[in-house]
Parts: sequence; C-alpha cells; structure tokens
Amino acid sequence: MSEREQPLSAGLTVLSAAARALYLAVIRGDGQLPLDSNADQNDSARDELVRIGLLVPDSDDPTIFVATDPTQLSASLSHSWQRQALELLSRAISLPSELQELTREFHTPKQSGGSIEYVQGKALIRQRLEQFRESGLEEALALQPGGPRQPDLLAGMIKQDLETLRSGTQMRTIYHASTRYHQPTRDYVATLAKAGGQYRTLDEPYTRLIVMNRRVAVIPIGDDMSLAAFIYDPAVVNYLAEEVFERCWSRALEFEGDRTVPQQVVSRLRQTIIDQMLEGTNHRVIARRLGISERTLARHIAEMRDDYKVDSLFQLGYVLGRKAQGPSD
Repeated sequence: MSEREQPLSAGLTVLSAAARALYLAVIRGDGQLPLDSNADQNDSARDELVRIGLLVPDSDDPTIFVATDPTQLSASLSHSWQRQALELLSRAISLPSELQELTREFHTPKQSGGSIEYVQGKALIRQRLEQFRESGLEEALALQPGGPRQPDLLAGMIKQDLETLRSGTQMRTIYHASTRYHQPTRDYVATLAKAGGQYRTLDEPYTRLIVMNRRVAVIPIGDDMSLAAFIYDPAVVNYLAEEVFERCWSRALEFEGDRTVPQQVVSRLRQTIIDQMLEGTNHRVIARRLGISERTLARHIAEMRDDYKVDSLFQLGYVLGRKAQGPSD
C-alpha cells in the first residue's frame, strides 16, 4: 500500500491548513513550486502535498514541483479507500466466527481452575448466558418451570430467540402445562415453533435447567434466581442433559402454541393434583409446584368434585383415597 493509499482516521481532514494554503498559493501563481522555495516555512506542507499527490516533480526539471488536478486525485483515493473499507468490513464480519473456537475455550474453565462457576446477580447471569449465545450456540436445552412468563419478558426475548434459531441453533424447551392457558406464551411458542423451535409441556414438578452445546449446564441456587451455578464438568453436564432433560422431554407433550388444550394435558394435570392432595400437600404448595395460580387450582378441584359427584373437599379426598386403594374385598 502506497503512502497516498493510507486510510485516514475518522474525524481527520484530508489536508492540514498549511498544506491547503500552500497548494492554493501554487495554483494561483504559475502552478509550480521550486524545491528551495521558502524551505523553512513550507517544508512540512510541501511534503504533505507530495505525499498525497497534489504536487509531483516536473518531468523536465526535478527541482521543481507542479500542481496536479485534485479531481483525478479525489477519484483515485476515493476508490482506494472504499476498497479498504470493504476489506475491513469483511474482516469485521468474519472475526467472530474466526475466533469462535478460541472464545469457547476462553470461557470454559479448565479442571485445574474448578468445574463450577457461581454467578451472583440476575443481570450478570443474563450477561453470562448471552456470552455463550454469541460464542456459537449449536444446541440449547431448557427446563422452564413456574408457569407462564410475563408478557413483557416474552416480547423482549422473541427477536433474539428468532435470530438464534435462524442461525442454525437447535432449541428445545419444556414449559409447565399451565402455559397452554396463557395467550402471550401461546403466541410466543407459535412464532418460534414456525422458525424451528421445539416445545413441550410437562405437568409434573421439575427444576429449572439450561444446557448449552452439551458443554455447560446452568442451574439456580435458591428460590430467588439471583445465584446460578455454571457447571462445566463433562460427566455432570452429560448426566443433566441425558438423565434429567431427555427423560423429562420423553414424558412431555408436544406444544406448538395451540389454543385448544388437549384432554390428555387436563387429565395428567388433574392426576398430579390428586397425587399431591393424597400426600397431604396444601393447596398453596401444590399451585406453586405446578406453576398455576391458586384460583386455577381451585377451578380444577371444583370440576373434579363435579366429576365425582361430591359436595365438599373432604368428600373428594375420601373418594380419591378409596379409588387409590383399589376395590375392597
């Protein structure tokens, strides 16, 4: 690359004020500048004009510089700098993929440094997850208990999740069956399912889990979701993926955002409620475990009372207990 092809830094002018003044003085005269003309004052400005190509040595007399047409120089430099800009843009676009392997290795703790990383604070946890997403996400598995998500949270996630799916990432997510009754969640799932996302629902209790690329698993520590453990041990990650997620996936029912709730979902949800009630679990705990509101739980219990033709919760418990014991001799 020649000196005149050197790209300029953003915000800098093409010519200094001294060089501009000298060039104007030359072309307003006879268009020539002798080599020894005002050397002390014009040395730097003259060198600048020569470097960029607005002054060139006279072919007949090398001790004289002559001015060149700025239009020709402008076209030449503009083409050169545009080519450089495209090359830099191409390098900038390809840089993340070129460094993808190095990035993954950098963010993966070695055995000597410990196989579990604890991250405190919801904002830092989200930032850490985003780092893994940007470093090249090929597969993402997620167990998401707790019922429907907040509509504003879903709205903030959908664009990013669509981009992730379109980049080729395989995403599988399990929600609680109660999300089938939540319109914003149904809309979210329907949109992402069309883009290749896979969703299922499970009506039994399970814990939150995220597994990325079968290389890192993320689990919450405590109930307030402000502390998470990022697990890198291959054996533990494989166990969580195969023995926890895949087993839940095999029992879960396919969900594509349909408005109609399958009878199988209703039946399995109510069977789980019955099992919890027979164990003596109070209604508040049952609702929390299943990710539904206490009002929704009460509606299911009321409909079960109608099904079993009993008037009270005590009678329902009695009938359910007798049914669980089987027919008497």
